[in-house]
This record gives sequence, structure tokens and C-alpha cells, in this order.
Amino acid sequence: MAPFERSMEMKPFKQRKCLATRKHEVCSIRSKFPNKLPVIVERYIREKQLPLLDKSKFLVPFELTMGQFLCLLRSKIDLDASQVLYLLVSEKSLSCMSASMGEVYSQYRDPDGFLYMTYASQDMFG
Repeated sequence: MAPFERSMEMKPFKQRKCLATRKHEVCSIRSKFPNKLPVIVERYIREKQLPLLDKSKFLVPFELTMGQFLCLLRSKIDLDASQVLYLLVSEKSLSCMSASMGEVYSQYRDPDGFLYMTYASQDMFG
């Protein structure tokens, strides 16, 4: 992979695409899949231990819980049962694991229509 492509891959999704493009993507996704939510999951900037996901966009059912989504991410990252995975919603909030993705989406979705989540292996508050 060329150095330019690698540097683009490291940029957050919001910096790779303009607001109009992101809004258009959400409209297209929601019209094709009205019962799914568009979610962007990215690795925390300073995270060193966890690998990058092979994709950052997910289409998630409304009724899926945060706990189920976290299990899905754990399997995609291929973590051991002993490894910790923190999941922040909108880069600032830990959500209740029993909350549905629909509830989380309605509360935390970005103005562009995506729900942004960040994952890390260690506590990011300190």
C-alpha cells in the first residue's frame, strides 16, 4: 500500500469525507435498508494494542443491544476472553450494554446521520 493510502486510512471517517458526502451516504443507506442503522466504528487514536478493523461502516438492526454489538466487534477483532474492550459512543459516553442500538442512535447520532463509536483496550478517561 502506498504511503498516501496508508495515511488516508489512519484519518477519522469525518476527515476523509465531507459532510455533504456523508449525508448523501446515510440517505442512500436508509432508503435501501430502512430497518438498519448506519454506524461508524473506529479505533481510538492513541490505541496501540488492538488491531484496526477491516471495515469501519456497519449496518445494525434497531433491536440489537449494545452488549450484542460489542460481542460482534470482539469477534471481528478476535480478542481473547481476558482482553478488555471499551466502546465509546460519540467519543465521550459509555452506553448501557442493555440499551438497544435504536435507543443509542436516537440519542447520540451525528448531524450527518451516522452513529460514531470508538473502541480501545484501556480506559481513556485518565
